[in-house]
This record gives sequence, structure tokens and C-alpha cells, in this order.
Amino acid sequence: MNAIADKDFLRHWDELSQFGAVPGTHGVDRQAGTAADGEQRKWFESLLTEHGFRVERDAIGNQYGLLELVPGAPYVLTGSHLDSQPTAGRFDGAYGVLASAHACLRAAAELGESGEAKYNLAVVNWFNEEGSRFKPSMMGSSVFTGKLPLETALNTADRSGVTVYEALGKLHELGDFTMPEVASYAEIHVQQGRSMEADGVTIGLVNATWGAHKLEVRVTGDQAHSGAAEMADRRDALLGAARLITAARDLVDDFAPGDLHTACGEINVYPNSPVVVASEVTLLIDLRSPHTEVLDAAFASLEKTIAEVSERDRLEIEIIGEHRWEQNPYPENGIALAREAAAELGLTHDRVMTVAGHDSTNMKDVAPTVMLFVPSVSGISHNLREYTSDKDMLAGLAHLAGVVTKLAKDGLDRE
Repeated sequence: MNAIADKDFLRHWDELSQFGAVPGTHGVDRQAGTAADGEQRKWFESLLTEHGFRVERDAIGNQYGLLELVPGAPYVLTGSHLDSQPTAGRFDGAYGVLASAHACLRAAAELGESGEAKYNLAVVNWFNEEGSRFKPSMMGSSVFTGKLPLETALNTADRSGVTVYEALGKLHELGDFTMPEVASYAEIHVQQGRSMEADGVTIGLVNATWGAHKLEVRVTGDQAHSGAAEMADRRDALLGAARLITAARDLVDDFAPGDLHTACGEINVYPNSPVVVASEVTLLIDLRSPHTEVLDAAFASLEKTIAEVSERDRLEIEIIGEHRWEQNPYPENGIALAREAAAELGLTHDRVMTVAGHDSTNMKDVAPTVMLFVPSVSGISHNLREYTSDKDMLAGLAHLAGVVTKLAKDGLDRE
């Protein structure tokens, strides 16, 4: 099997970047289960098939390309996700999927010549990593790892009432494949932060993920005329939500710089009319920290604020959904293997933590896992201006190919 060159990767990258392209920008809009997602999946299937992969889909729509080198042996799995935020950069996730496909081909070519393969190779495009259309994020890998029941995921609906099952069915992306045993997992991603660029680091060896506590909050008040209703009589759900949003931002100042990140990324208002005081608001609050004690303290403070706002504005406020994970390390032997591969290529490298969640966050709990970063220019992400240079993408591809080759040749024991 012949590996394909850097110029082929860049050509394929340009082709992939056309799916869901936002006119007048370098960004994309290809949320999970949309027509644009279906188009890129079909393109990716054709690319994989053309280069000798066997393509399969499982019951949650995860898309796999398999290269069998050692019949009956487990697989080294590598990949990321092709879905995006509503308007986003073209690098987030998609770079990791395409780089993984090319890395598998390079590893297969090298191992085929040497006859030293111990494991098979596979690339994966995880379904709905972003969680923008269907919640929660990292859905495909959560189902794969048993953290989220399949039926729960399939019955999840978007804002229009379309379920995951219906969306995937319309695209003919529902399958019945069961991935064989995974010997190890590798993922490469753009950093989505600016520390690597600032430090002159080409390859990030991810050693841990920040913890996170995500809350879905419902604020219930009472509808009223926005002009005629007496101010003292109002039970304004949007006012209560606004107080929670600012309180979440103010929380950051209670801790040491860099210890806590907070945001409210989604808010839904009912009835959302210009002449009506809102009766109900749902919002998502995101707390992130590398320290469990900081997450605990921030959540406790937010609970106190919820009680105070509820009493002050005569509102009912309840947490109707929660999703939390703790700061969690990646295996040190995987970091050592990745460091060795970077040194062999002469690439600058260093340990770095990830603030964002990735599918590897799930996979490292079930298989020995290596997580890698390449730089993001100015740390811009989830933004149409997101950018990573061709030079850094190609360096990351070469490094991932080296990592995957080592994993397929020697394996990685669970620590």
C-alpha cells in the first residue's frame, strides 16, 4: 500500500472545507445530522473506499474506515469529528479526522513493507461531538464507551423536534456495525487556545483535561404586558436569567487568574415577544477548571445566587440538567510515546492541558489513549476566523503517522 503525499492531504483538505462553507468567509456550518454533514460523510466515505478502507457505520452514526493488516487482531483507532458549531472554523475536529485517515495510510505503507504490524488500523468520524444541534456533546463517543444509552441518544430531539434517529435515518447514516476490540486510541486536534503559538510549540502532548460542570437552568416567572404591567408586579424570567449570566461571569474574579472559565452559551426565551415580559427562560451555564475544589466552590456559589435571585425576583429557578467531569490525566506512557515520535521528526513539543472536551476524554477511560495538539493562530476557535497553518497541519500529520505506526507496531499498555 502506497502512502499519499502532503500535497494530497492539502488537496483533500481544500475539498473537505467546501462542505457547509459560509459564503464570504473561511468558516463552515455543518452541524450534526444536517444536509451538509451528510454530504461531507459521503465524500469521506468515497475517499476512504478509494484508498482501500472498508467503511462501516454503527447504531449512533459513528463512521469508521478499517484497514486490516493482521486478520483477527484488535485495532488502533484514530480520529475526531466532522460536525461543527452553527458558524465555526473549518479546522475544529475535521482536521483530526482527515489527518487520521492519511496517518493510517502512511502507517499501513510503512508496516506493510516491514511486516511488523501487531494491530490493525481504523479511522473514526465521531457523531455529534459539538453538541450544538443535539445535546449532549461528544454523543457518538459517549454511546461507544457506554456512558450514554443508545436509545437515549437516538431519541434526543433538536429545537425543531427532529430526533437523532430521524436525522441520521434521513441521511442513511444509521448502521449496525460493532467496532472490533480497540487496542489503543489516538486523536489530533487544533489547540483552541494560544499557549502553543506563544511558546513556539508545534506539537502539544496533552497530559490532562480540565474539569467541567455544565448546567441547564430553567427560570419561570409570569407573562405580562411589557409596557402596562406595574414594575412591582412583574415576575420577569429574563431578568432573573440575566442576573445568573452576570453572576457566572463574576465568579471568575473570586478565584486566582486562570483557575476558572465560565460562560452562558445558549439561552431560550418564551414567548420572546417585544411587548411581553418573559415567562420562561432556559439557559446553559458552563463552568470549567483544572481544580475540583474550584469547580465545587463555583457551583456552591452559583447555587446560592440562584436562591437569592429566586427570592428577590419572585421566580422559580431549577437546575433541570447537569453534566460534569473532573480533571483527568492522559496516560504517561502515551505521552512518552508521542514525545519520542516528535523527537524523531525534530518537532518542538511540550506537555499541555486541554480546556475543551474531546472524544478522547471518553476514549481514555476504555482504551490506552494519546491526545495531540497543533497550534491555533491567536487561539481563535468556534469562530469563522479560526486558522491553523498548512505547515503546522502537515507537521501534525507527520507526527500522528509516527504515533499510529508505533501504536500498531508495539501497542500501548494501559497504565
